[in-house]
Amino acid sequence: MVAVRIIPCLDVRAGRVVKGVKFRDHVDMGDIIERARAYRDQGADELVFYDITASPEQRSVEVEWVERVAAEIDIPFAVAGGIRDVDRARAVLHAGADKISVNSPALKRPQLVRELADTFGSQCVVIGIDSMREVVNGKGCYRLRANTGDPDNMIDPDLDTRAWVEQVQRLGAGEIVLNCMDADGVQDGYDIDQLAEMRTICDVPLIASGGAGAREHFLEVFRRADVDGALAATVFHSGRIPIPALKAWLSANGIETRLQAESTAPVQ
Repeated sequence: MVAVRIIPCLDVRAGRVVKGVKFRDHVDMGDIIERARAYRDQGADELVFYDITASPEQRSVEVEWVERVAAEIDIPFAVAGGIRDVDRARAVLHAGADKISVNSPALKRPQLVRELADTFGSQCVVIGIDSMREVVNGKGCYRLRANTGDPDNMIDPDLDTRAWVEQVQRLGAGEIVLNCMDADGVQDGYDIDQLAEMRTICDVPLIASGGAGAREHFLEVFRRADVDGALAATVFHSGRIPIPALKAWLSANGIETRLQAESTAPVQ
């Protein structure tokens, strides 16, 4: 069994870490560098850095921030925010990122996924997907949204989530982060039904995002949706769920994690 990954997420806006509920009403959660150092020390398996207003503002993530974060951590580091072409992706990777994550730019130009995979290898290419439940012709389904970092400029690209998951894999995506928008920031648990459905068609690593509020939510998503990793923000930023204790508890409940050898977190 492959060890699952616990992944804190830094949603960044105007140089600060923020967090909202269903992509709205963002509140300040602290300094970027301080948060990155804390997660490095706590034994996070990866760190994700999202410049959430880059795409809505028609710009790209600032390479200077990537360099500053990369200089402080020694764990895998994925970066997202308006990466629209190979040259910008190269600059982000050279600045210290291990992976590049694209969302809205890929929806606008799907061939970008192929270009990135051909240039850097699929292992470097993460596709972020923001998905929400809808009813179309009387039938429930999952549909995409773009430019989600700015609620006032959010776009409905009129695309089905299942179809997009299949398409980006054909184009060379090496990993998918599925952010279930209806659960984002609510802290009532991950959207197990949606994640489990996408798992059936996803042959690359699938990362759950949106909804973590208790350690039981992590256990449930690993057991029931068979995801490869779980991304969370609020419960980690607030300190309500310490990562070492979460890993120890998951391991005690049959979920293999990457435990730090020096960790003495109690299993409660």
